[in-house]
Amino acid sequence: MQGKIFFGCRVSLVSCFRAQSRCHNRSDRATFHWAASLTAPNKNLCRLVHETMTGANCVTHWQRIFEQNGISEPQYSSEHIISHVLGGKTIHSLAEKALTRPLTVEQKQMIWNLCSKRLQHVPVQYVIEEWDFRDLTLKIKPPVFIPRPETEELVSLVLSELAEEEDVLFSVGKTRWQNSQQAAHPLFLEIGCGSGAIVLSLLHFFKQSRAVAVDKSPEAVELTRQNAERLCVQHRLQELQLDVLSDSQKLTRICGLVDVIVSNPPYLFHEDMSGLMPEILKHEDHDALDGGADGLDVIKAVLQLAPTVLKDHGKVFLEVDPRHPEMIQNWLQERASLRLTYRATHWDICGKPRFCVLQRS
Repeated sequence: MQGKIFFGCRVSLVSCFRAQSRCHNRSDRATFHWAASLTAPNKNLCRLVHETMTGANCVTHWQRIFEQNGISEPQYSSEHIISHVLGGKTIHSLAEKALTRPLTVEQKQMIWNLCSKRLQHVPVQYVIEEWDFRDLTLKIKPPVFIPRPETEELVSLVLSELAEEEDVLFSVGKTRWQNSQQAAHPLFLEIGCGSGAIVLSLLHFFKQSRAVAVDKSPEAVELTRQNAERLCVQHRLQELQLDVLSDSQKLTRICGLVDVIVSNPPYLFHEDMSGLMPEILKHEDHDALDGGADGLDVIKAVLQLAPTVLKDHGKVFLEVDPRHPEMIQNWLQERASLRLTYRATHWDICGKPRFCVLQRS
């Protein structure tokens, strides 16, 4: 994650909020007391929902309530929740009329319910139960790991690397990428699929590709399945509930050979877990975050698996902690039998070494 978002990775959810700052006119003090009182017991709800309130007023006042209660990113939280209730992706995607007309009783009731969840430090993505990733809108459910902006960069890297290949060895055979009359369709394996953000983005781009998506979490596997159906790619995706740390042989038998392994594995150093935001610590799956003492537990398992499932010259794309690229290279130097070559380190938008590319020799 970047900047005020993840402070380099998974420490917060701030950068997931893309809406740009926008100031709204302050309404009178009486209206503010209406919104502030929404944190009072529910017995006041029936009276309060009949007060006149516009979408713009509501954004400003819920922002104040979030600020008073120490909720991170109060403006973005308020904007995303209220734009969701009004039928938009962001406040800026809504017509001015939608923001200036009085809210209905039903809309105010929904805003109350959703903002009450946010006041309990539930991430906005879980509150509104969906989030955009690249050009896809994904269903999001707790405790499945919420896709971060850096991971969009990982997908872009995979697409860029494949497009730049002079000779691509895929299931259609050897072909020139630029001159082929038939688009190549690589076979993908994603390890740690979560919501399915990565693998579904790849299948969305490669219209004839197939993929296997693996996660140890049954909730993650089910959510990936639901998102695949939502995007009409379920016939090209096989979802498996497996733990790469203990089920690698089973995965090898089921998966067969693939062209690309891509993974955004749990890579936080265990000692860094205590520094996570309340939203993450309370609600997201810790197994999707904690990479063990050095953050490499799952990464090492992925690299040990790679030679058994990758075709010749197949590639591995990883999102990692900025400390990991050097550690991975040192680890590989002592394991020549894996036949993996470390090809490149790529930096994220914040200038941190975030992505590793390896290739089977």
